[in-house]
Amino acid sequence: MSAPAELLKTPLNSVHRELGARMVDFGGWDMPMQYSGIIDEHLAVRQAAGLFDVSHMGEIEVRGPQALDLVNYISTNNAAKLQTGQAHYAGLLYEHGGFVDDILVHKVAGDHFFLCVNASNQDKDYAHIRSHNRWDCTVENAGPRYAQVAIQGPRALEILQKLTATDLTAMKYYWFADGQVSGRPARIARTGYTGEDGFEIYVDPSEAADRWNELLRAGRDLGLKPAGLGARNTLRLEAKMALYGHEIDASISPLEADLGWIVKFDKGDFVGRAALENQKAAGLKRKLIGFEMRGRGIGRDGYEVHVDGVPAGWVTSGGPAPSLNKNIGLCYLPTDQAQVGRPIKIIIRNQPVEAITVQTPFYKRSK
Repeated sequence: MSAPAELLKTPLNSVHRELGARMVDFGGWDMPMQYSGIIDEHLAVRQAAGLFDVSHMGEIEVRGPQALDLVNYISTNNAAKLQTGQAHYAGLLYEHGGFVDDILVHKVAGDHFFLCVNASNQDKDYAHIRSHNRWDCTVENAGPRYAQVAIQGPRALEILQKLTATDLTAMKYYWFADGQVSGRPARIARTGYTGEDGFEIYVDPSEAADRWNELLRAGRDLGLKPAGLGARNTLRLEAKMALYGHEIDASISPLEADLGWIVKFDKGDFVGRAALENQKAAGLKRKLIGFEMRGRGIGRDGYEVHVDGVPAGWVTSGGPAPSLNKNIGLCYLPTDQAQVGRPIKIIIRNQPVEAITVQTPFYKRSK
C-alpha cells in the first residue's frame, strides 16, 4: 500500500500553526479551516476586517504582442475592454460550454495579462490555455513566484493604507496597482471573495510571513482577525459567489450558473461560444437559485431538492449565514421552477424539510 501523498504547504503554513489554527486537507493543501471560530471570523470580516491566506491559488501569466488575442479566445469576458490596471471576472470553458475554471484576468500592460486561477485547477488551466495558443505570446505557470493574502472588510483599506504609499482610496473596485507593502514589491488588487470591500495582495513567497504579520499588527486595534477557509466559504455563500466544484464545473455553463454577465458574445469567437449560443437558442433547462430553510436543518452540498414531492434538483452549497441568522443555500432547479418564492423541500437524512427560493445575493454590503 503506497503512502499518502504529502500535503502541499503555503509559505504561511508555520505561521498558521503558531496561531493555533485548525488545519485541514483542502484539495491537497494543508490549509487553516479556522482560528478563533468560523462565526467569529465571519463577523469580523463583516464588521471590521479579516486576513486570509490564499497562497494556494494559482497564477498564470500571458505575455507577448498577441497576448490579448489568446486571453480573449480562452475566456468568456472581453479583455479588450480592460484598461491597464483593471481586472475582471471571466470563465475558462471547454468547447461544450462547461467550466474548466473561473478566473480573474488582470491587464498589466497591452502585452501582459495576469490570471488568478483556482488552486486545484492551476495545472489543468495552464495546459488548457497552452493548447489553444496559436498566437505570438507565451504562457507561464507562475504560481511558484507568488504568495497571496487577502484583507477583507470595511476597515481593510484603513489597515492596509498604513503599510503602503499606494493611494488605496483612489483605486476603484476591480482595479489593481503594482506598488509596495512595508517597503517591498507587491501587487495590490481591490478584489476579493467575501462580498466586502478589500484587497488581494500578491508578494514574493519568501516575504509572505513578514507581510502577514505586519498586517496583523497594523490591524490589531481595528478588529482585524486571521480568518480561515470556513469563514471564507460562509462569506462567499452569503454573497452568492460561485465555488468551482459546487456551483460550477465541467457539466455546467455560465448561462445556467446565472453568470451570463461574464459572457460577451459581441467580442468575436471564444472557446465554448457555439455551445453557449446553441444553449441560449434552445432555452436553458436548469438554473441556479438561492433558498432559505424554513424547517430545522441545513441543506448541505449534494442534497436532493424536491418540488411538489418530485425530485427536481440538487444543492450546490448550503450552510449557516452568520450575518443573517438563517440557514441558506444554492441549488439547481428546472428553469420553469426556479422562481423566487417557490416552496421546495430539501431531503435531509431521508426526510423532506421545508425551504423557499429567495432573491440573491443573500447579503449585500451597504456602500
